[in-house]
Amino acid sequence: MVSSTAIPESSSGTTAPAALADRAPQVPADRLVAELVPPPRFDAVRFATYVPDPGQPSQAAAVEALSGFAAGLGAPAAKAGGRRGLWRRAPRTPARSGARGMYLDGGYGVGKTHLLASLWHATDAPTELKAFGTFVELTNLVGALGFQQTVKTLSGHRLLCIDEFELDDPGDTVLVSSLLGKLVGEGVALAATSNTLPGKLGEGRFAAADFLREIQGLSAHFTPLRIDGEDYRHRGLPKAPEPRTDDEVTRAAYATPGASLDDFGDLLDHLARVHPSRYGAMCEELTAVALTGVRPVADQSTALRLVVLADRLYDREVPVLASGVPFDELFGEEMLRGGYRKKYFRAISRLTALARDAGRLVPTA
Repeated sequence: MVSSTAIPESSSGTTAPAALADRAPQVPADRLVAELVPPPRFDAVRFATYVPDPGQPSQAAAVEALSGFAAGLGAPAAKAGGRRGLWRRAPRTPARSGARGMYLDGGYGVGKTHLLASLWHATDAPTELKAFGTFVELTNLVGALGFQQTVKTLSGHRLLCIDEFELDDPGDTVLVSSLLGKLVGEGVALAATSNTLPGKLGEGRFAAADFLREIQGLSAHFTPLRIDGEDYRHRGLPKAPEPRTDDEVTRAAYATPGASLDDFGDLLDHLARVHPSRYGAMCEELTAVALTGVRPVADQSTALRLVVLADRLYDREVPVLASGVPFDELFGEEMLRGGYRKKYFRAISRLTALARDAGRLVPTA
């Protein structure tokens, strides 16, 4: 808990900030389905608002390819083996034979999620016939509904967009391979983003060779679309801000209506008690997150939970003001060299962006 000595005297008689560690929302299954839409950060993005880097031709090529893909998804697709093809007309770039989706592969911050959300918005279909969610949200949906009900729920969709596609264990490999195979058979078009080519999913995290058949099956559903470039969050931006003091963080939390205030250790303990599918609901209606005592994360399970929270905060554009160690020191060298390194680098990049956003919460002298 935050030390009472850090509470500003001027806050006497005011309502204390909420604590994320006090939030344990219940999220019914039907809400999980209804919320499979682009997050608030990507409500307004479109292909026209994506600004390709002139030095990276693959970015403009991706916009063209995905625009063509979207144009072909406006009519209901036939099931596999039917008379109609998946697309009303062929995409402008040829898809690999047998593929039923587009796979956006690239580094951090090159705009993959922007493009994926733009594809969702550009697809001429009712909202209830297209779904957008992270890989974690998709597996959580299966956990909430069951496999057969998830297939039934999504099988009538024109498009399923999966952001941050990564396989963390063999069980997920088999589950997702089976799910996507069923959906493709029902005529659902797929699109996904990842930092890992589909044939390389699972490398460094488990015995991928033992599940090569499933991984190759996943790869067969997609035509890879490479997007090169540097992290846009660091283009022309100043160096990541230094952490604040406990007193600055606490004062800012009390002065910001709708902000939360947590000790970092307490928050990590709480995340272990809340299913990651509920982290988004935990962040609802927050205007800022204030954390005191940020320190390196010691174990992988805790680190992966923190990655999910960082994603949900970033999706909702919630600034994060923190004291303690800088965000680029959250994960040790061993973690940053391991199989989940791409997740950790993404979390660092996103938390750094949110820390910049939080600068406005602290008054300048």
